[in-house]
Amino acid sequence: MVTRRGRLALAAGAGARWASRVTGRGAGAMIGGLIALALDRSILSQLGRGRRTIVVTGTNGKSTTTRMAAAALATTGQVATNAEGANMDAGLVAALAAARDASLAVLEVDEMHVPHVSDAVDPSVVVLLNLSRDQLDRVGEINHIERTLRSGLARHPAAVVIANCDDVLMTSAAYDSPNVVWVAAGGGWAGDSVSCPRSGEIIIRDGNHWYSTGMAFKRPEPDWWFDADHLYGPDGLSLPMSLALPGMVNRGNATQAVAAAVTLGADPVAAVAAVSQVDEVAGRYKTVQVGSHTARLLLAKNPAGWQEALSMLDRAAAGVVIAVNGQVPDGEDLSWLWDVRFEHFETVQVVAAGERGTDLAVRLGYAGVEHTLVHDTVRAIESCPSGHVDVIANYTAFLQLNRALERLK
Repeated sequence: MVTRRGRLALAAGAGARWASRVTGRGAGAMIGGLIALALDRSILSQLGRGRRTIVVTGTNGKSTTTRMAAAALATTGQVATNAEGANMDAGLVAALAAARDASLAVLEVDEMHVPHVSDAVDPSVVVLLNLSRDQLDRVGEINHIERTLRSGLARHPAAVVIANCDDVLMTSAAYDSPNVVWVAAGGGWAGDSVSCPRSGEIIIRDGNHWYSTGMAFKRPEPDWWFDADHLYGPDGLSLPMSLALPGMVNRGNATQAVAAAVTLGADPVAAVAAVSQVDEVAGRYKTVQVGSHTARLLLAKNPAGWQEALSMLDRAAAGVVIAVNGQVPDGEDLSWLWDVRFEHFETVQVVAAGERGTDLAVRLGYAGVEHTLVHDTVRAIESCPSGHVDVIANYTAFLQLNRALERLK
């Protein structure tokens, strides 16, 4: 039940959203949510009350996993979700306000916002994907984020935690929770978890297994896992899983999404079918026509994300465009470029692009990658030989490219 003050706040937010749209300033979801929150600080908890909610968080894969979990859970009923990835309070208010009648919700939530958002919406399920360095000049140190998540989960012991047991930091965040479902979702990036977040001692890795030398802290046995063809779950569950989205990382995202939806009552077969149909997430992975080129758009925002995106590249493509900006949403410190392995582009033409294309070009030069530099990303695509081009861009470079492509239509 929304209070009278809450209804007035939502009405004012709806008015702001309408004004934003008619004046061409944007979709208005954020400004609508901000106005509603300014008028009633409790509006998020009011909108979350009475719903069974899944909260999805982590450094990488939040939007994709949220999209997949929403699709899987929609097999059981109407779902409210922030499909465009606005994952802080204003975006959550907008998403819940847009689907007032939905008894289910799947919310992507920024890692640092999870504790107070959980206090507001009292989630039934919390999905923990992964933790790695991301914009240290803006976000902060990841061990602090792990401790923040751990303390937030402690206030919600009834929530079921769907945690990636291949990620040391997320395992630590979930380790003390009484209701954990462990998923082997993959942990390709290990550079940020060489030491135990609980004891400070060394983490030893042996194949898929890992353990701490300083205490009884080790990789739990998974309840859910996957391989190249199937998804596996409790009680001998084995289902073929063929995804529209590329990469093993998305198979891990899908496995956690299915586990979360099944926890809230979805049929596993229907859930897998639903996640398999997801082929685009807020413009990511889509293929567009740019003159004589087809271009597939990939988003990467930090070393772990870049490693996964680079693994998805078509090495037989006519070209690869790598676009990097350094605005506040990207993180203005681009020292992370030196942690990404850009080697091994011998068979494809590479073009450095973006506002910080020169920084990227220097890194590519040290990696021994032959390349050209074209700052405008559309022009960079056009500079490649005719045919298919893969484009990897960080956050604001990705947004700028999508706006430029819209203007070309």
